[in-house]
Amino acid sequence: MTATAPHFGPPPSTPSTRRPLAAAALLAALVGMVFGLLLGGAGQASAHAALTGSDPQDGAVVATAPKEVTLTFSEQVALGDDSIRILDPAGKRADTGAAPRDLQSGSTVKYGVSLHAGLPDGTYTVAWQAVSADSHPVSGAFTFSVGAPSKTAVALPTDEAGGGVVGTLYGIARYAAYAGFILLAGGSAFVLACWQRGAGARPLQHLVVRGWMTLTVATLAMLLLRNPYTGSGKLADAFDLDGLKAVLDTKPGAALVSRLLLLGASALFIAVLFGAYAKREDEREKKDLTFGLAIGGTVIAAGIAGTWALAEHASTGIQPGIAMPVDVLHLLAVAAWLGGLTALLVALYRTPDIDATAVRRFSGIAFGSVIVLAATGIYQSWRQVGTWSALTGTGYGQLLLVKVGLVAVLVGIAWFSRRWTARLIAGGGGAETGSKAGDGEGPQAAASDEAETPGTSASTVEDPARAAQLARQQAAVATAQKKRIRDADPERSGLRRSVLAEVGVAVALLAVTTVLTSTEPARTEEEAARASTAATAPAAEGPVSLKLPFDTGGTNGRGTVRMEIAPAGTGANELHIWIDGADGKAMDVPEVKVAFTLESKDIGPLPVVPARLTEGHWTADGVQIPMPGNWKVAVTVRTSDIDQTTIDKNVKIG
Repeated sequence: MTATAPHFGPPPSTPSTRRPLAAAALLAALVGMVFGLLLGGAGQASAHAALTGSDPQDGAVVATAPKEVTLTFSEQVALGDDSIRILDPAGKRADTGAAPRDLQSGSTVKYGVSLHAGLPDGTYTVAWQAVSADSHPVSGAFTFSVGAPSKTAVALPTDEAGGGVVGTLYGIARYAAYAGFILLAGGSAFVLACWQRGAGARPLQHLVVRGWMTLTVATLAMLLLRNPYTGSGKLADAFDLDGLKAVLDTKPGAALVSRLLLLGASALFIAVLFGAYAKREDEREKKDLTFGLAIGGTVIAAGIAGTWALAEHASTGIQPGIAMPVDVLHLLAVAAWLGGLTALLVALYRTPDIDATAVRRFSGIAFGSVIVLAATGIYQSWRQVGTWSALTGTGYGQLLLVKVGLVAVLVGIAWFSRRWTARLIAGGGGAETGSKAGDGEGPQAAASDEAETPGTSASTVEDPARAAQLARQQAAVATAQKKRIRDADPERSGLRRSVLAEVGVAVALLAVTTVLTSTEPARTEEEAARASTAATAPAAEGPVSLKLPFDTGGTNGRGTVRMEIAPAGTGANELHIWIDGADGKAMDVPEVKVAFTLESKDIGPLPVVPARLTEGHWTADGVQIPMPGNWKVAVTVRTSDIDQTTIDKNVKIG
């Protein structure tokens, strides 16, 4: 609602201009910090997995069929037995059907699939599908050829993993889950922190209970849809018990089950909040119960928010130990602001006695929530975006800009809401401390008034049924009159309109946020694009040859190093070194070492120790060049126990 500081002291006669200006200045500073951090960049991070390399490469033509195909990913992925399929030109399986072999080494995530022996020449298709560490499905396909390219009966899939009807339903369930959590947590917080008498108001009770029901149904739907969402994409597989069992063994499945258990605890919380708490009259007992409900509710809400943090973007990439609690704080702040805003809107429209004090309290909570959202949003943007190019050149970055714009609009509308709040406080509007009509006690009060009203006929007093009927009628008339008076209050009407506009923008903001959670983060997209460019860069037209004279300074320490790098491209290369003495004849030396450095990318030195083949001839197979560029090739030659030298030369590879 009103993202400004609450008013203290005597009610102002006119809206203060200093606090809105201060809030606007603070917001501008926070936005500036966001973009400053984005400009600063950061180290590498991943969230959605991406294919960063393969052997054979996409579009490669190899002389003979390989024994296996390997795929390299940007982060850890979950693969099933049929996650990688290789199809021959006729569309038949060319792989053995065995589960992908884990070939990981250090930070390199690589999997291999064995091929049948004796495969014919032609174009082969590799189709893969996996689940990244942030729970989202990813997929892709590429081709390579044996001997020469040929026609193929296989059509490359165009649909992304997690799409189709199942993907749409899963996205709707994800949106509903966020909305349900916001209503459940934010509505409960509004009652406890801003308007405790609202615990007896039916409209607020219905709002919180519907939030609980929405979150519960959406969580169950996501649990059932998880198997087809990350697998076949067929809606019928939602009821596959084997698939459901497999989902329960995954991190997202465990998070969804944990959420359901926490929702069971939250049902008890709701029962106490709208049952014993709403009926409690003793102020001391109610204060103690308020404290207990606040602690218990915060723990439950943080636990439910943690089920998102533990299974999605925050759980992978850089600094997950910091990112997950930050994500929990972000979700709790969203719930406190937008959920409380919705509760306030319901109270303004559906209850007759919401008072200005409750509105002022929520104003303070909303302001604190905006501060938390700005701080946590800065950190999340730094993790997931990192650069100006990623902010403006990727789908994630563009959605983030839309989200920032909607937040700015929301804060702008909140400024108008704050003005109406100040007027409401100044006029004492909305204070209904003596009436309980909105809490369900109106008929009894009206009955008492009816019994004491002069002029009531004796026959009416003697007839209890008639007296009760007249009491209900009088209570209805009194409530309707109160509503007319309330609706005629210009301050209250203005506040209702501005809060309604805020809720409308909040609905759109939540939709954008939901799409962001299923979008590949900008930083990962850029990293994958760079890796793909490097992996598919054309090889040099021929091998690279170098001739480097050397002098170790010792006896017979002069000579020439001749080197050949083939094919002089990214990936595996073959290295040959010949050493000639000063007389031009082959020269044997005790040791030869080589190192490759790409200074422009801060890569290397990558050491290579060639093996002696014959006198004056050394060789090394499988020399890996990760990307094209101007590489510095350094050769160290040792001619005796104490005499050695290193010579280097820059050469373009790839």
